[in-house]
Amino acid sequence: MYNIRILNPQLLSLLARVRHTNALIIADRGFPFYSGPETVDISLVNDVPTVLQVLAAIRPEFRIEHAYMAREFIEHNTLDTQANFTEALADIPFSYEPHLEFKRRVPAAIGLIRTGDTTQYANVILVSGPGPAPVKRAVAHHSTSIQRVEVASVS
Repeated sequence: MYNIRILNPQLLSLLARVRHTNALIIADRGFPFYSGPETVDISLVNDVPTVLQVLAAIRPEFRIEHAYMAREFIEHNTLDTQANFTEALADIPFSYEPHLEFKRRVPAAIGLIRTGDTTQYANVILVSGPGPAPVKRAVAHHSTSIQRVEVASVS
């Protein structure tokens, strides 16, 4: 069996078709429907999954050149919520723009992933970059004990 991180087949299919400069939207539950971009709705209940959970799941395999969010996100959310998004988008150039400008980008996107997120204006447009995604894989620790590793330098 091929071991992959993303289990949803529709989401895998959408991600496989994203090319350089294509836009992909991760949207909250209230984002309006658009007939242009393919929509993969993975919402279950309120806040399951969240935009940040989806971003964390796809980011290790997805090269992001730029991200966009609505400026209204800043006005309607706490500093803690803003910090969580800033951290999730670390090392990615991103811009805030008026919500109307943000929504003008939507019809040209290749796809939209709808989440159950209830955070106001939590929508993110990701513009794909060139080349393979940087490999940053988390190492799972199955042991409850911490092992000390010593590295000897070679002279």
